[in-house]
Amino acid sequence: MTSAPRLAALCRALVERAGLTPVGECFHAFESAGVTGMVLLAESHLAVHTWPELGAVTLDVYVCNVSRDNSAQAEALLDGLAAAFAPKERKLKRLERGSVSDRSDDRDGAAGTAGIDTRSGEAEPAPLLEWLSDDAAFGLRPRRLIETRRSAHQRIEVIETRPFGRVMRIDDRYMTSEGDEFHYHETMVHPAALCHPAPRRALIIGGGDGGSAEELFKHPSIERIDLVELDEAVIATARRHLQSVHRGALDDPRLQIRIEDGAQFVARSGDCYDLVVLDLTDPDTVAEKLYAEAFFARLAERLAPGGTISLHLGSPVHAMEQVVTIARRLQAVFPIVRPLGTYVPLYGSYWAFAIASRDRDPCAIDVALLRERMAARAIGGLRLYHADLHAALFTLPAYFAERIA
Repeated sequence: MTSAPRLAALCRALVERAGLTPVGECFHAFESAGVTGMVLLAESHLAVHTWPELGAVTLDVYVCNVSRDNSAQAEALLDGLAAAFAPKERKLKRLERGSVSDRSDDRDGAAGTAGIDTRSGEAEPAPLLEWLSDDAAFGLRPRRLIETRRSAHQRIEVIETRPFGRVMRIDDRYMTSEGDEFHYHETMVHPAALCHPAPRRALIIGGGDGGSAEELFKHPSIERIDLVELDEAVIATARRHLQSVHRGALDDPRLQIRIEDGAQFVARSGDCYDLVVLDLTDPDTVAEKLYAEAFFARLAERLAPGGTISLHLGSPVHAMEQVVTIARRLQAVFPIVRPLGTYVPLYGSYWAFAIASRDRDPCAIDVALLRERMAARAIGGLRLYHADLHAALFTLPAYFAERIA
């Protein structure tokens, strides 16, 4: 905190470790105080100011994303600097450049301005954007940041929003919310579960928010669910902030939580399941290998007779090639693959799912039997799924049906 050469050497090392490009630097130590310094980056800059007399440091890392997305590098640099100073308290402010009203390209580093609430005349935070493709984004304006943390695998945030209440984001992607989670979780679970006459054992890979488990527990025949989640921090965050998503399912004694890699669990497990739910992050994340044909083949070996696998494929509007690729991998393993879809508000798009099986067709069940099973299982209070909607979910828009056929 008082040595300009040592602080400069630390910053240089961490900049290089983070994969950023230094192009100049200047560090100055004051005689009776701390050090102020800057590293000019090809991507923008790093600024450091120390106050030994106060036991305080400010760290500012800015990057623009002209040729690539440098967000992860900026996070790594900031985390490395913070770790070097080992603070007892840490306050973080993250500025997302760009907004819905700012039509410049957010990822080209153009600085966006905060929106103005004309009802009060006060500036509000810019929307937090998730890029759905190279040319389209979906955003929500946060009312407040409830929690942000970096686990060993990813950055997890919980924000408060007006449209959806509490929302969880992982690595800048919207995962689930209090207000709209039923669009996703009911579609993921009930079309598959109701096709089975009496599902007893289920496996969820991912799903650390507990939403899929909560829907599965509405089927009274369920005796046990193995929930395999790579990141324990997701479950801990959901327990603290998303009770209205999991509704206590994470603490149900029938739920066995396993913190490990899903592929490794399936490879060593000898158990068989009536239902497998792949409630995963997108294929370009740490979950990539769980969308591979080889993994689907291993899952097929873990299905009991009449068992099904349910998963999401992504948006056929913004990521059609991804959707088709995953569907083709499923079709290479399973004789029955039925795509379905619904609009998910939090994802800003029509969203594709699929149910795969060796011997059970979710499109072969009729409305009368669905109604009978829902009544026998006392499944009520659903906000999206019902017996008459079942066939409609599998009735795909023409542009999607033509590609997936």
